[in-house]
Amino acid sequence: MRAGAVWAVRGAAGLLTAGALGHTLWNGVHEPGAALAFGILITVGELARRDQWADRRDEGAGRRPAPLASAGALAYALLGQNAGQPTHHGVLQAVAVVVAATLAGIVPHVARGRGPALDHLSRRVLTVAFAAVCFQPLYNSGRLEQWGGQGPYLVVFLLCLLGLTALCDAVLAAALSGARTGWPYGPLLRDELRAQLGIGAAICATGVVMALGVAVAGLWAIPVFSVPLLLTQLSFHRIAAIRTTYRQTITSLARATEIAGYTRPGHSRRVAALSCAVGRELGLSERELTVLEYAALMHDIGQLSLVDPVPAGATAELPAAEARRIAELGGEVARQTGVPAEVAVVVERQADPYREQPVAARIVRVVNAYEDLTGAAGGSRHPGGSLAALEQLRLGTGRDYQPEVVECLARVLARGGRDRVVPVPPG
Repeated sequence: MRAGAVWAVRGAAGLLTAGALGHTLWNGVHEPGAALAFGILITVGELARRDQWADRRDEGAGRRPAPLASAGALAYALLGQNAGQPTHHGVLQAVAVVVAATLAGIVPHVARGRGPALDHLSRRVLTVAFAAVCFQPLYNSGRLEQWGGQGPYLVVFLLCLLGLTALCDAVLAAALSGARTGWPYGPLLRDELRAQLGIGAAICATGVVMALGVAVAGLWAIPVFSVPLLLTQLSFHRIAAIRTTYRQTITSLARATEIAGYTRPGHSRRVAALSCAVGRELGLSERELTVLEYAALMHDIGQLSLVDPVPAGATAELPAAEARRIAELGGEVARQTGVPAEVAVVVERQADPYREQPVAARIVRVVNAYEDLTGAAGGSRHPGGSLAALEQLRLGTGRDYQPEVVECLARVLARGGRDRVVPVPPG
């Protein structure tokens, strides 16, 4: 079912691309100057894309790795006039130009081994086609001008159309992501829609303004309206780089307990990976998942204050008072490192009864207990293995572990077919 959804989207995009390229090659290119100008814009937007395609947890530019190219593609799909003269390029040529320019822009990235995901290209083809199908026939037939003229009503129509296009893109993105990862569709769609309010809104606004500007001033309007979005794209890349560095710093700090011999190699990273999987199953937002990941990485940092290490670092088997003392010390250490206050609160509250904990702390407590019970990746400390460990967690749902979190963990593990969702090499 999930693979079928992916291939359905890819297949539709592939058929549309083949038809558009064949039609354009057979009939020639209408208004070649405009096609070349927008093609160059889309290619430059792809070339300006940095490094690799985004991590799902990165916001903003992370979901739109080439916003300038996306804005240019939408503007060409919504282009009705060029310096006052009607255009006649149509839907299929719009798709063909966007595909050709996108492929030209990604060639250098592919040559360096950092090619884009096929899903992203499929989404662009389908969203551009959707916008062009909704606009070009109405405009070229004159019906749009009869209904609202060329004034404010046209702008309102374009804005409404771009809202529907953004919704179409979000639906496709969530469906593809859900099919690829198995995560719940509802939270994925919510996160995609939320992302549309950030850089997605800037892309849509730039696409509309660029199309209207070219209609009045000609192709010279393209570079004028491209510069602000290009600068925004560079700023988002800088923010994404800072977030990556920040995550790497927290990961390195979390390894201090492993280096000091207080916890098993890879323990904090396994807990973080499995906690994020459980958080997605529960429908947490991207921001909540980021807090959860940081807290899971740092959940054992309080053990550095111990004179005698806990055997194998298994805090789940400690007396409640001792586990709470270690958690509170960890919260103090986390605050001193400068992490967000929510992260320190999760670390500090992870040993409390679950009814008094925030959701992230409930998740970390359950996943950490599961990891402690099953042991390192090379073996199992619990005589019954994973199933027996889950059963023991279920027995503790009266006070220690939230039942919903335990059942989400069980579903994640069953879907993964292994004791851990993301295996992490020790060290």
